[in-house]
Amino acid sequence: MEELWHDRKRPVFGLPLSFTKYRLTEDRLFIETGFLNKREDEVRLYRIMDVTLTRSFFQRIFGVGTISCCSADKTMKDFSIVSVKKSKIVKEMLSEQVEKEREAKRVSNREFLDHDDDGMEDM
Repeated sequence: MEELWHDRKRPVFGLPLSFTKYRLTEDRLFIETGFLNKREDEVRLYRIMDVTLTRSFFQRIFGVGTISCCSADKTMKDFSIVSVKKSKIVKEMLSEQVEKEREAKRVSNREFLDHDDDGMEDM
């Protein structure tokens, strides 16, 4: 499993003063939080439906941004990758990997139209 990108949440002046870590591989995104009690969430990239980048005035000053993801994942739902460096490049990288995984898995948007608890249409 090749790691394509990793970073930490940078909430203060663009410095990595947080216990939140992000890691992107070819098929999954991992979010690890916590100091004493750690939690690692993962989302399969083909389950991400939309990616949005927002950069407030202060985030632009300190060279960070927040990437919001709309997901059909049952546990992660919609989530954000908060205050990361080179956020525009990371957003594009994530978006490209999502498309590659969706093509490889032959997943289309119509499978997520219902967007209910299990993320699949009722049959």
